Amino acid sequence: MSYLDDPRVYFAAERTLLAWQRSAIALMGLGFVIERFGLFIQLMAQGHPVSQSQTTLSLYIGVGFILIGACTAVFSAIQFMVFYQSLSTQEKPRGHVYWLPPAVNFFLAVSAAALSCWLVLTR
Repeated sequence: MSYLDDPRVYFAAERTLLAWQRSAIALMGLGFVIERFGLFIQLMAQGHPVSQSQTTLSLYIGVGFILIGACTAVFSAIQFMVFYQSLSTQEKPRGHVYWLPPAVNFFLAVSAAALSCWLVLTR
């Protein structure tokens, strides 16, 4: 039998959400680095012909990683909110702001989507 007034259940779920948030940020950062690698190839190949497909490929792969990171942030926030709704009132820590970590994840996803649009439109 479990003790229902134990905040460790909620905080374990919140730590899991934050771990997914770090993973999403890492995916977005990797995507940005991959996208900018196309620019690096262009700069290093001054005077040598560089095919447009090489830089376009880095754009699509990089933007793909950024969008995968955004989806990771959104799905982990949704999963956390579903879990939070399944807790009884006794299991929810009193006075704790439960909406802030998912809100940060949603903001992160919107920022990643805006970055992806900016990268594609400026290319």
